[in-house]
Amino acid sequence: MTPTTPPANARLPRRHPEAPPPGTELGPHYPMCFACGDEQPNGLHLRVFAAEGVAVRAEFEVGAAHQGAPGLIHGGLLNLAFDEVMGSVHWLLRVPAVTGRLETDFLKPVPVGRTVHLSAWCEGIHGRKLFHRAEGHLDTPDGPLVARASALFVEVQLAHFTKHGRADEVQAVLDNPDDHKMLRAFEVNP
Repeated sequence: MTPTTPPANARLPRRHPEAPPPGTELGPHYPMCFACGDEQPNGLHLRVFAAEGVAVRAEFEVGAAHQGAPGLIHGGLLNLAFDEVMGSVHWLLRVPAVTGRLETDFLKPVPVGRTVHLSAWCEGIHGRKLFHRAEGHLDTPDGPLVARASALFVEVQLAHFTKHGRADEVQAVLDNPDDHKMLRAFEVNP
């Protein structure tokens, strides 16, 4: 068993009754987030949607600003996308959590100008630990598998974000959820 594999006695996740219905775009959780923020000029501008069960799907286009090697995405940005999409699963659980460990297998190169389709889901919960999986496909949701990831997230109190982040900005987001779809603050990963 690896640190990102749920133990045999983990409980199955249950979608929160107030989670948005499948197909709902979750929107950016913070406008300056490099993964999903709409005010981040060179960010991924990841679009995340609720899926069936305790799962989400997302997509982003690989731009010139995302290159590592000429013409190919930087692997760290693919890690970033996985972290964001797996963190977005917490919106369906309504559990604030942070990334404890993230493991990624890079299977094929991802060229600039192509779209990466991601899917992520929760496999199990054990105490404060949440275990997630994700896959990335090229061009279509069922296109070539280019990478897969697994992660361990740890449930925290919302005070974690004000204590370790910019308290005034976190509070502003919590005070104005309609401005930034900030009920997604449940999955902000500092």
